[in-house]
Amino acid sequence: MTDETQEQQLTAAGNEMSASFLAAKKRSDETLAKLEANPGKFTMLTGDRPTGRLHLGHYFGSIRERVAMQERGVNTNIIIADYQVITDRDTTEHIQDNVLNLVLDYMAAGIDPKKTMIFTHSAVPAENQLMLPFLSLVTEAELHRNPTVKSEMEASGHALTGLLLTYPVHQACDILFCKANVVPIGKDNLPHVEITRTIARRFNERYAKKHPVFPEPAAILSEAPEIPGLDGRKMSKSYGNSIMLGATAEETAKLIKKSPTDSERRITFDPIARPQVSALLTTAGLVTGRDPKEIAEEIGDAGAGALKAYVIESVNAFLAPHRERRAELAKDMDYVRDVLHDGNRRANAIAEETLEQVREAMGMKY
Repeated sequence: MTDETQEQQLTAAGNEMSASFLAAKKRSDETLAKLEANPGKFTMLTGDRPTGRLHLGHYFGSIRERVAMQERGVNTNIIIADYQVITDRDTTEHIQDNVLNLVLDYMAAGIDPKKTMIFTHSAVPAENQLMLPFLSLVTEAELHRNPTVKSEMEASGHALTGLLLTYPVHQACDILFCKANVVPIGKDNLPHVEITRTIARRFNERYAKKHPVFPEPAAILSEAPEIPGLDGRKMSKSYGNSIMLGATAEETAKLIKKSPTDSERRITFDPIARPQVSALLTTAGLVTGRDPKEIAEEIGDAGAGALKAYVIESVNAFLAPHRERRAELAKDMDYVRDVLHDGNRRANAIAEETLEQVREAMGMKY
């Protein structure tokens, strides 16, 4: 293949991705407008892998929007994707503790289990059974093309397992078992919703032309800002640069104090030239609702010490109500378990009904 041919192929692929994103953005805007007008017609599915505690990035990136959707009257569902922990990890150590802490943080942040169903993968067998017919609706090439799978495999340092390769199909099971028609995501996860739409469409075309079983869900593209970690890199539990929602005020202060800055005394907001200082300013801006540039001008020549003191005070003030609610909920862990058990019970009833519809459409009810 000549360099010119390769360049043409890359350009064509880039144009195709751009067109796909623009179509998804248009669909997202249209869906959001309809949702605002009639939220009760929409079912939403979101979730998290229980690989550790939730941090500020999770709150501003997804949890805040989940609470808003719940309060609008959308039928909201949150999956704790425990089976997806083993897509790229060799252990399930601490998983029970992680799951219960997710439920604590959800409720402390405003998720109401009476309005939102919270459940786990491993407790809903009928949902996972949808993997079998769904896998027959996608090709190996389509799975290998998914850019998120590639990036997660590279990040994990693991060989590509069958579960990691097929986890976008597993996510399609999560979304479709409860007939979710909206999925709020960042643009990086758009390929997952696209493959879910493909699976829903192919199932309906192949087995249920007269009476479609599944909706084709629309991605609602998140407007949440990119939230850097305290060291200027991506906020990640593995980097140790995240402020956990359940951390104490003292733990938070210690983490912020040891975060790196640079040698320049005057504080300015410049994410490219000064990523570490700018990460602290971004964090302060998010929790106070202020412009990071304005905060930088206010601190001026007072230096990194004054900046860190401001960030500590602002973050701890913002998280104080969350921590108070969390501590109160943690006094009754039996209630937290009951919330999860109830969510699992409700999810099982929905999944079994959907699986029955799938078997009937496929002529597999004997």
